[in-house]
Amino acid sequence: MIPFLDLKAINAQYRQELINACTDVIDSGWYITGKYLEKFEQNFSKYCGVKHTIGVANGLDALILTLRAWKELGKLKEGDEVIVPANTYIASILAITENKLKVVLVEPDLNTYNLCPQNVQKAITEKTKAILAVHLYGQIAPMPEIMNIAKEHNLLVLEDSAQAHGAEIDCKKVGNWGHASGFSFYPGKNLGALGDAGAITTNDDELAEMLKALRNYGSHKKYENLVPGVNSRLDEIQAAMLDVKLAYLDKETEHRRKIAQIYLSKIKNPNIILPLNDINAEEYKQHVWHLFVVRCANRSALQAFLSENGVQTLIHYPIPPHKQQAYKEWNNLSFPISEQIHQEVLSLPISPTMTFDEANRVIELCNQFK
Repeated sequence: MIPFLDLKAINAQYRQELINACTDVIDSGWYITGKYLEKFEQNFSKYCGVKHTIGVANGLDALILTLRAWKELGKLKEGDEVIVPANTYIASILAITENKLKVVLVEPDLNTYNLCPQNVQKAITEKTKAILAVHLYGQIAPMPEIMNIAKEHNLLVLEDSAQAHGAEIDCKKVGNWGHASGFSFYPGKNLGALGDAGAITTNDDELAEMLKALRNYGSHKKYENLVPGVNSRLDEIQAAMLDVKLAYLDKETEHRRKIAQIYLSKIKNPNIILPLNDINAEEYKQHVWHLFVVRCANRSALQAFLSENGVQTLIHYPIPPHKQQAYKEWNNLSFPISEQIHQEVLSLPISPTMTFDEANRVIELCNQFK
């Protein structure tokens, strides 16, 4: 079986370094908000090109707490509208509704699965206060256009960078385009911890200070609470292990890109729609290939065929947010492009430990599918 993602093999590459990092934390006797978190935050800030990284417990908290911080700072209030792509993962939506903000779903670009600037522009009302730009599947959203729209209408921009660590446009990485960005380090991400973990990046000093308080019970100083905060801290062990893996992120991304290029150049089945027809030099770094997502009108048959022949695939994601039971009040809404995406997408295996022979086997099977 060609696995979709072999986390054991990925982490085995750095096993001794991870063990050493974990041992160092254990021997330090300090396990929360210590020097290992500070070191990772500094290194991740440098990697993203930002002033601040604030480690939190997970990617969802990263989004929730950023919107919450803007409320505490008076930049958002309950009922304000936040524009978000209708085909995103549910976490993007949860972050908005958790803050009692109004979700405004917009259709994505069918070719990139990311926000369509024209649809964003059309969705703006006098109540719109923010755009949540999701870099889905590893491809950066059209941030120059989105930031221009935001500037024109005085809107906040929060990047959901959970799937796109290191993707960039014009040498500017995700996490450094919007006013803030939420990252997930869930084990299966391109930069994955060995448990739940997340972070927020920003160049806003005031926002960074508020977020540091919010993640720690609303406290800047022990036993003094400025705001009603939560407990959402990136622990020392996960921070230390992430710091080990951060050093290898670009190398792993390059391997993902090579696998993607092989898929793009050799999958020739007209029944399978590739994520991009071509990647020229200018666009090369815009995608870090967290997922290699194809579309097929007969997805279930393609998935079954690949499984029967030893290839594991996954669906990201089978049900759009507006059709989820959790948001049943939206179930009658219609977003045809999003619904088509959710009905047709299938993620092929891609990882930093996948071999070219395995990729060619996947290609062979895709081309045999009828």
